[in-house]
Amino acid sequence: MAKRYLEKNVLDATFERLEIIFQNFDNIYFSVSGGKDSSVMVQLANMVAKKLNKKFDVLFIDLEAQYKRTVQHIEELKQLSQIRDFYHIALPMALRNAVSVLQPKWICWEEESKNLWVRDMPKDSINIHNCPFDWFKEGEEFEEFIVQFASWYKQKYKGKVACGIGIRTDESLNRFRTIAFQDKKITFKNYNWTTKLKVSEKHIDVYNFYPIYDWSVQDIWGAVSKLDLKFNYIYELMYKNGLSIFEQRLCQPYGDDQRNGLNQFKALEYDTWTKILNRVNGVNFGNIYCKTTALGNIKSSKPKFMTWQEYTVFLLESIGIYNRDLMMHYYRKIKKFMIWYKKRYNIDLKDIPDTAECKLENQKKAISWRRIARAIEKNDFYLRRLSFAQTKTDDDELKRLIHKWDNLLNKTTKTDDKTLQKIIQEQCE
Repeated sequence: MAKRYLEKNVLDATFERLEIIFQNFDNIYFSVSGGKDSSVMVQLANMVAKKLNKKFDVLFIDLEAQYKRTVQHIEELKQLSQIRDFYHIALPMALRNAVSVLQPKWICWEEESKNLWVRDMPKDSINIHNCPFDWFKEGEEFEEFIVQFASWYKQKYKGKVACGIGIRTDESLNRFRTIAFQDKKITFKNYNWTTKLKVSEKHIDVYNFYPIYDWSVQDIWGAVSKLDLKFNYIYELMYKNGLSIFEQRLCQPYGDDQRNGLNQFKALEYDTWTKILNRVNGVNFGNIYCKTTALGNIKSSKPKFMTWQEYTVFLLESIGIYNRDLMMHYYRKIKKFMIWYKKRYNIDLKDIPDTAECKLENQKKAISWRRIARAIEKNDFYLRRLSFAQTKTDDDELKRLIHKWDNLLNKTTKTDDKTLQKIIQEQCE
């Protein structure tokens, strides 16, 4: 175990933190995902609760499109001896879909898409048919739900309430900020690993606590080995598939960060992958380009043996695998772009350079195959990178595609794209 704070190791420190929580709060629940961090956290909590003769609850939000091994591990965790209530949530929530311009959000466990569900509805779940939350609305955001649940839990059980969250600060700067900046938060008895929760900008008497915040990934697996803890076997498969312990992530597959490892589903659980492929628009495109700028990553991974012209054709053909209409849309606009350059600068198709000066490409002052390829990679429907403006024709084309592809945008869809939001509103009127 790595050392923290002089001679105290993180495992002993976590046991102390958990004892503090169990001794000072009347009702405690832990938020788990089935991942390694929350799994270790709740199993350590069970040890402390058993020692102190205490009970606790667990909140698990089932995102539907998950590994079978994750679901199996959740069933293992449900058997922990000190659990009072296990809230297995399988409600239709809106989740980010970063792999498609046509479906920026998707809704897990949506009744209208039941025939496409990745898994059957868990029998012991809280779902749309038995939902006890009068505040819940279909299509609600994940982030909205967790704070509303905390408020509901507080009202139900009264007394002092604490929620355990298994995050580690070494995974991201945002996680570090959550713990580190005490001057911007209210803590419980000045413990820096606690934060008083806000709902609608007002604090409520619920404290989030982070018992493993100073752990490293080596500490996590060290605890699993030393204490013989149960773990999600999907991590073993990830390791065998070439991912180091520092690269392994377990989240919903279509998000902004998770799309970088979307192809892991295909390698680790092929039968799950085939269902995920059909569940959400654009998934196969995300799989093909999970290592390129096609989905907004910083650095392109264009194959070295390809020219930028060949890569452009490859991108178009790959889009056509899952959506020929979208491929043809890009093709028509790129053709128009080339015709304009022919008329303006007398540059023929055969004379288009593979690359131009980067500064001129970025300023949209030069034509090149690299500029065209990068425009496609950005998944920009309007191809603004090629100097196109948004037009009514493009809007109509987008609406037609949305209608043809099962009305993927509807009144429950949430998006930051103002154009898409406008189209959604028009469709719902």
